[in-house]
Amino acid sequence: MHIPTSHRDSAVDLVRALAIAGVVVLHSLMVGVTLSPEGPLFSNAGEVGGWIVPVSWVMQVMPMFFVVGGFAGITALRAQRRRGTRGTVFAVSRVRRLLIPAIASVATAGVALALLSDAGLDAELVDTAGYRYGQPLWFLGVFLVLQAMLPALVRLHERAPLRTIGALAAASVVVDVARVISDSDGIGYLNLLFVWATMQQLGFLLADGRIDALPRRTRITAAAVALALLLLSFGTGFHSPDLIANTNPPTTALLLVGVIQTAAFSLFKPQLTAFAERRPVAAFTRFVSARAMTVYLWHMPVLLALAGLTALSGMITGDQLPALASGQWWLSRPLWLVCTLGTTALLVVPLSRLERITAPIDTSPARAAIAVLLGASAVVLLLVAGTSPVTATIAIASWLIALHLTGMPRAAAAIPAVPGIALSRGRARDVARIPG
Repeated sequence: MHIPTSHRDSAVDLVRALAIAGVVVLHSLMVGVTLSPEGPLFSNAGEVGGWIVPVSWVMQVMPMFFVVGGFAGITALRAQRRRGTRGTVFAVSRVRRLLIPAIASVATAGVALALLSDAGLDAELVDTAGYRYGQPLWFLGVFLVLQAMLPALVRLHERAPLRTIGALAAASVVVDVARVISDSDGIGYLNLLFVWATMQQLGFLLADGRIDALPRRTRITAAAVALALLLLSFGTGFHSPDLIANTNPPTTALLLVGVIQTAAFSLFKPQLTAFAERRPVAAFTRFVSARAMTVYLWHMPVLLALAGLTALSGMITGDQLPALASGQWWLSRPLWLVCTLGTTALLVVPLSRLERITAPIDTSPARAAIAVLLGASAVVLLLVAGTSPVTATIAIASWLIALHLTGMPRAAAAIPAVPGIALSRGRARDVARIPG
């Protein structure tokens, strides 16, 4: 998920790294572990005490993540075009870079859940662990589809940039209104495509320099209007003031957040660039950028493992765990975050090699489309049915078939189960070397 050195933008890279770190921090704060006479309880700490609302105004980073993803994507695509790479090859390389690490993560989760069940752990706790693990995978499915569609969306952008982003934004508004009128969240899930595609297109405009070229007053006005509309939507009850709740399903509140964040990024980009070029900051950015998808896929297993160890420790020692959102609980959060971030960082160093596995791409647009459909469908299965040994097996089988359809040999497709093994990097013209 990083772009070549000659095409990097240090401010964009920094914001993307901060967004990934922000997701890990937010999910860490939402993990709630308490003990009851019946045993351990695992719950969402964000549902206790109301603290999540103000925190979400700072920590809702997904709109900006898709914006900078669009910026990086169009930049990388144009660089590959100049080298004669076909759009299908570009899209498939991005899909592979998402699916291979996902296979390893889901396989590990499936095995762990099976072992917990065999060990006699309460079935409800195992189901809860599988559900919590699978929740963040929505991002994998959406990002997979948008990356596969990126060449086509870039072509639309280059022909009619404002009409394209306007149509996507309008579609997201229609879906949001229909969701509210019908009181059906199911309709709102259409915005998994429309809201995030709009943010990606906004990233295309940013990469073109169109936003930076606007007068400073115009950018400030756009941010102010978006903020006013966002506050109005909170006041009228159209949107929840909890911006994390607005992710499931995505609402047009996130479009407004994206406009505010993009305008702020453009306004402060010189300062961000200067900050990003400081040695410690640059080192942090390089570390996260080279391992972004690995961090995303593995931070939740780390959190679940730490939550289980916390509960086990409390049961063994007899110490009562602090009530969620209590003063004692907040005092314990710094150590909790250090453990989470430190363990995740150590884990992703070897596992990030999976993001760099390459193999020649030999596929047609139709086979590539089937591969994307299989990839996305497997994610939907894990989200709807929950992650379990059975659903994990089905998902992995679907992803292996998808990889085979893109031309990756069967043996190569199975390699992600063994971290640290990389394929031979031949110099065939269509070898996947497209960074993410």
